[in-house]
Amino acid sequence: MTTRRDFIHTLGAGAALAALHPLAAQAQTQAHTVEQVKIYYGFPAGSAGDNVARRVGEKLAGTAYSRHAGIVENKPGAGGRIALETLKTATADGSVLALAQVSAIANYPHIYSKMNYTAQDFAPVSIGAIMHHGLAVGPMVPASVKTVKDYLAWAKAHPDLANYGSPGAGSTPHFLGALLGISSGVELKHVPYRGTVPAVTDTVAGQIASAFSPCGDFLANYKAGKMRILATSGPQRFPSLPEVPTFAEAGFPELTTEEWFGFYAPVKTPAKVLAQANAAINAALKEKSVTDSLAIMGLIPHGTSQAEMERWQKAEHAHWGPIIKRIGFTADS
Repeated sequence: MTTRRDFIHTLGAGAALAALHPLAAQAQTQAHTVEQVKIYYGFPAGSAGDNVARRVGEKLAGTAYSRHAGIVENKPGAGGRIALETLKTATADGSVLALAQVSAIANYPHIYSKMNYTAQDFAPVSIGAIMHHGLAVGPMVPASVKTVKDYLAWAKAHPDLANYGSPGAGSTPHFLGALLGISSGVELKHVPYRGTVPAVTDTVAGQIASAFSPCGDFLANYKAGKMRILATSGPQRFPSLPEVPTFAEAGFPELTTEEWFGFYAPVKTPAKVLAQANAAINAALKEKSVTDSLAIMGLIPHGTSQAEMERWQKAEHAHWGPIIKRIGFTADS
C-alpha cells in the first residue's frame, strides 16, 4: 500500500527530475565533439598562415566543436605537401585539421607528375584568410621607377639586372612574375628562395632588383621607405595599401589573383563534425582580436561554407592549369 509519505516522495522525485531535464538537455547541446584539435601547417612558425592557424585555434576552446584551444603542429617542407600528406592518414574524427594554401591543392597537380595526395583525400571545412601578392622593388632600381611599366622599361634596358625573387619555384608569386614577363615580352629572371623573408631581405639590401611576394611581407619595409610596391594582385586594391594600384589598373589584368588559406579535414570525417568545425572557425574569424592580428600580417579574414570553399578550390584549379602550361613550368623544370 502506498503511504502518503511515499506518494509525496514520488512527487518530489518526479519534480526534481523535471527540473534537471532542461539542464541535462542544455549540457547535451554544449557537448564538445573533441577534447582538442591539432592543426597541421606546412610552413615554419611565425609565417602568415601560421598566424591564421594559431589565432583561430585559440578561439576553438569551449565551442561545440572543441573543449580546449587548438594546437598548431608545424610540418614545414615540400611546399606544404608534408602537412597534407600527414593529414591524409590522420584519424577522421575531427581531432585533426590542416591549414593549407589553396595552391597546394589546386596548382600542384599541374606541376607535379606524382603526388601522395589528391583533392579527393580531403574535406574542405572553411577558408580562413585571403592574401594578395605584390611586386616590390628595392634600391637596385632607380627612384624614378614608380609604376609597373616603368619597371619593365628599366628591366628591358638592363637585362643583366632584370630579376625577381619569390618564396620558391612553383609558388604563386613565381608564376605571377613569369606571367608578367610573358605578357610584356620582357625577360625577367626568376630567383627562387626558401620562403618570403630571404627574398624580401635581398631586395631591400639591393642584392636583387625586385620581389613578388604576399603583400603582408612587404608592409614593414614599405612603410620604412626601404622598398616601393608597384602593384598588387587582387581584384580590388589591398586594404592596407589603398594608394597602390592593382595589376589590372597598371595594365596587366591577367595577373589578377587572390590566394587563400583554407582549413581541411580527412575526407571521411563525419558531416556533423565538419559542420561544427565550420561554425567554430567562422565564429573565430569574426573576433576582433583575430581580425586585428591577421591585418598586421597583411591578411584578410574570410570564412565560408564548406560548399563555397570547394567551389573556390575548383575554380583555382581550372584557372591556373592553362597558365602554368603557358609558362611551361613543371617540378622537373
